[in-house]
Amino acid sequence: MRDVETDAGAPPRPARVALFTSCMADLAAGGPARATVEVLAAMGVTVELPRGQTCCGQPALNSGHPAEAGTLLDRWLRIFAPYDAVVTPSGSCAAYLHHHLGRLRAPAPEHRALVERTYEFSQFVMAYGSGLRLRLRGSVTYHDSCHMARTLGERRTPRQLLGRIEGLEVREMAGCDTCCGFGGTFAAKFPDVSVAMADTKLGTAAAGGADWLVAADPGCLLHLGGRARQAGPPVRTRHLAELVRDALVPAEVPA
Repeated sequence: MRDVETDAGAPPRPARVALFTSCMADLAAGGPARATVEVLAAMGVTVELPRGQTCCGQPALNSGHPAEAGTLLDRWLRIFAPYDAVVTPSGSCAAYLHHHLGRLRAPAPEHRALVERTYEFSQFVMAYGSGLRLRLRGSVTYHDSCHMARTLGERRTPRQLLGRIEGLEVREMAGCDTCCGFGGTFAAKFPDVSVAMADTKLGTAAAGGADWLVAADPGCLLHLGGRARQAGPPVRTRHLAELVRDALVPAEVPA
């Protein structure tokens, strides 16, 4: 096993880390996955991309197919088992794995342990990236995605990470945890309602005057970004990992 590097005051860093891309980041919006790899590289973490990884099963379960969802979950557990930590840029997928493991399967202790060492992006950076220097001028408002906030129970850590970026102003918007209208298959089944919800969210973000609407889920941002380009509210969208990548301050090299 390789030596484990540590940041001052941080717990020992996992030696072998895998990237779980998620379907959305793999097939429709690759920017957050690439940014995650770049940020982790700046932390000194070499990320592996396991071959053969597929969906965790969330869309199947949401569509009423628990057997198919269980099959995909079994595959996920098998593929990621060798790793000391798993990082994903999708708060929704992280929430699904943590919440549904015991609902779809009677998990073995090693499966439960694997899910416990599976991190949403901001959780891993805040746990092991204390040495990162971050600086970016501008203002952002943070959108709490439904699964990230309500199922994973994670509202504080992404805001703590945004707060670490020097020069960045974080402005809270009204209804920050109101659904954007994407909701997996909800957007396909009820497009008119879904679009109206996205426009409401974008309008609220724009009213606050922030330069960027930031979130930790590629799905929400795919939906909101598409509506922003169509409807034209004066707010741009950005995944948290991309914003942190943009804020990286290169390490100084001694003369």
